[in-house]
Amino acid sequence: MTYTDVFPNELDIHRRAGAVLIDVREPDEYALGHVPGALNLPLSALQGRETEVPGGAVLICASGNRSSQAAAYLAGLGHQKLKNLMGGTFGWMREGRDLATGDRP
Repeated sequence: MTYTDVFPNELDIHRRAGAVLIDVREPDEYALGHVPGALNLPLSALQGRETEVPGGAVLICASGNRSSQAAAYLAGLGHQKLKNLMGGTFGWMREGRDLATGDRP
């Protein structure tokens, strides 16, 4: 099983198609700024909560490293059509896109 990398400029396409956005950073990182609409499920808490990640989800972190680890782990468990946001939140910001702050999507 594998996952697909997507670029920040492609994220809206996946969101419109119904993809759930999941930020795998720690809660304090998430609260400082995240892609609007992303839910927080830290990589450190993922084991045992895998069922909370639906097929087709887009996984996000700061740079794309942790989210690719999460995507590979979940794909190995049989999750389908997962995506990893290349460049993560930093890539999102580099394109001039806004972030949401706080502990809510």
